[in-house]
Amino acid sequence: MSNGTQFDPPATGESLSATDMDWSPDQGGHITGADLATASQWKLMWWKFRKHRLAMISGVIVLAIYFVALFADFIAPADPNATHPRYTYAPPQSIGLFVEGQGFQPHVTGYKVEVDPVAIRRVFTADEEQIVPIGFFVRSEPYRMLGLIEMERKLIGPKEPGQPFYLLGADRLGRDMLSRILHGARVSMSIGLVGVAVSLGLGVLLGGISGYYGGWVDDAVQRLIELLKAIPTIPLWMGLAAAIPAAWSPLAVYFVITVLISLIGWTSLAREVRGRFLSMKNDDFVIAAKLDRASELRVIVRHMAPSFVSHIIATLTLAIPAMILAETALSFLGIGLRPPVVSWGVLLQEAQNVRAVATAPWLLMPGLAVVIAVLSLNFLGDGLRDAADPYSE
Repeated sequence: MSNGTQFDPPATGESLSATDMDWSPDQGGHITGADLATASQWKLMWWKFRKHRLAMISGVIVLAIYFVALFADFIAPADPNATHPRYTYAPPQSIGLFVEGQGFQPHVTGYKVEVDPVAIRRVFTADEEQIVPIGFFVRSEPYRMLGLIEMERKLIGPKEPGQPFYLLGADRLGRDMLSRILHGARVSMSIGLVGVAVSLGLGVLLGGISGYYGGWVDDAVQRLIELLKAIPTIPLWMGLAAAIPAAWSPLAVYFVITVLISLIGWTSLAREVRGRFLSMKNDDFVIAAKLDRASELRVIVRHMAPSFVSHIIATLTLAIPAMILAETALSFLGIGLRPPVVSWGVLLQEAQNVRAVATAPWLLMPGLAVVIAVLSLNFLGDGLRDAADPYSE
């Protein structure tokens, strides 16, 4: 520290200019040398992460998606599996705010059904004379929030139950696409989290053992990783998914698909952890822990792994989108989750038929949800990866 505006991180010896960083919310808008000298590693990471505006915005979007997924039972306007053949492929309705002669009245218009003499199919058009009032916290059919709490209210919906309300249209069975997309987020996004958790356990454990012990243990783990990486992913998943009994419950299939996706996801993390362990196993703090008669498991878990936990967090954040895309691809191909489970991949199966997409292009909306979630998670992961090394410029 030279003049109170520089901080020399002992790990790299590089100077970090407070003027260039501009992280701290102090009166001058800059961070002081004293702040840098006393700040923890996590605070330095937070200061740098805040500079990444796109990552901050993406973080808010990701939190919003998980919030919606958690409370989808209340937020979704309808039961995702409720069928209404009368409204097969009903187009999206737009929300109006004012009704002539009634003033402010949020509403959607009903449908008029006509028969196209050329295509010989039903065609929906807006019926301006049929006003469907909508509101917040409207009464609905009884349901269980998170499978636990009995409720009879929805966040938004028609004030009179049974009236058509399809903000994102309906599918071939007249099911509300908005409700199905919201419920699909619960499955698709949770598979990413659960899959990453399994990959984290396998990656840190096997990668740590490989780098810590070396020798034949290292060779065995690395050959296993190379074998898994050499097998084409889709054929491997197809073969494993084909072994799932058709009589299994949706919950059991969900668990197995998550494990199948995780079988590939842990290999990259294991190699990164191995490299870190190889570089750290002869460091002073590791040798001191061994001389203090700490067990090998304690040295790995308590001393070595926490030293790069920020890097692991960034890596896992970038791995979640891959898990989501894997589930979507498997379900889209019909070898992953299957109805009545609702996931984004299952919903996109409806879009496999070109004629159905031409009739109802809103069936592609789950794909837009996948794009938004994956991009947001990738941008968030980029920001966390940069923040994991707060001393870099």
